[in-house]
Amino acid sequence: MSAKLARPLALCLVLTIPALFLRLSGVHVAAPLSLVTFGAAVVAASFLLAWAAEAARVDISGPLAIAILAVIAVLPEYAVDLYFSYTAGHNPDYVQYAAANMTGSNRLLLGLGWPVVVITSLWVASRRSGRSFRQGVRELVLQSEYRTELGFLLIASIVGFVIPLSGEINLILGFALLGFFVFYLWKASRAEASEPDLVGAAARIGGLPARGRRLLVTGMFVFAAAVILASAEPFANSLIHTGTQLGISKFLLVQWVAPLASEAPEFIVAILFAVHGKGSDAIGTLISSKVNQWTLLVGSLPLAYLAGGGGTALPLDPRQVEEFLLTATQTLLGVAVLLTLRFPRWLAFTLLGLFAVQYAVPGQAGRYILVAIYAVIALAALARNRRCIWPALAAPFRTQPSPAAPAVEPQVPDRLRARVDA
Repeated sequence: MSAKLARPLALCLVLTIPALFLRLSGVHVAAPLSLVTFGAAVVAASFLLAWAAEAARVDISGPLAIAILAVIAVLPEYAVDLYFSYTAGHNPDYVQYAAANMTGSNRLLLGLGWPVVVITSLWVASRRSGRSFRQGVRELVLQSEYRTELGFLLIASIVGFVIPLSGEINLILGFALLGFFVFYLWKASRAEASEPDLVGAAARIGGLPARGRRLLVTGMFVFAAAVILASAEPFANSLIHTGTQLGISKFLLVQWVAPLASEAPEFIVAILFAVHGKGSDAIGTLISSKVNQWTLLVGSLPLAYLAGGGGTALPLDPRQVEEFLLTATQTLLGVAVLLTLRFPRWLAFTLLGLFAVQYAVPGQAGRYILVAIYAVIALAALARNRRCIWPALAAPFRTQPSPAAPAVEPQVPDRLRARVDA
């Protein structure tokens, strides 16, 4: 292994050692120090994930590498959500928290993660083209292979409306969503591998002999997953402890503060892709994470509830019904506008603005107002992109590469219509 590769790997390893020591030894430190220690470990593990996912493309298809990356990156969220669901099975006080982290993480991912990654990608592309951000590239164009991921997410988001309508997540729906996730992974494994464009540490890993490369990539995935799982709970607890001292309600901490910890690996990995000019892969990672959340994560909640001593359906209180409805409509909007495989700059700022508005209009009325806004925009986008709906719905079930769907041309000057990471 060359010194240029050993140095960044060694640095990431060093940053994880204090967190692993605290976790394994059971030593407790002050919340600020715990926050820094475990936060550094999460960041270091995220770099390892990004390099491993890029280098893995030498041996497996891009969609499968992204899917594996997304599964590992959302492990902290699984740990938190399944803990709350399991505890709710024998402690009714935890029912209100069982799905709070999931809905908060889901909306954080689309409302904040997607826009930040797209804005970063467009800024990088504009700088490379020698233009300012204002006058530069105005849309991110996704690779055609991500039509399949959008198809999975579209189907999952439509099925997701069953949850607020029924007021529960039952085992039948849970098993169906888990089966859909298995089908998603199988579909990703069948995608054609393409020649990856690797840079930095990922390029050096990809240049290793096949046996050494595969062992190193596998080891990086496993080690990063272990570090993230070990660091997620204390990192989230440190955030929650700090928020409690500031007088913030526990429900809001579970829904919004804890997801900042659980979503950190996904955000960091996606931003790293965006900074390296891989905007399509960056947003593709977050789309794959959304598929994981709506299938594997939601499908696992009633199983954890049953294992904890609950019934065959995880009940949702009125607040959670509203949260699920809002989350489902936001997801539908995100998919509806991406059916053309284009993510315009105005959409990034719109999603970011709507995400911020929810804090200005809290309460039941505010949530239903946002549901109406998301629904109206989503229906308008579906009507405008109606020619792309069927290709997206059919993409997960096609055995051959699907032909390009008719695209709706954006209203931008030709000189500014550029393809980012095509």
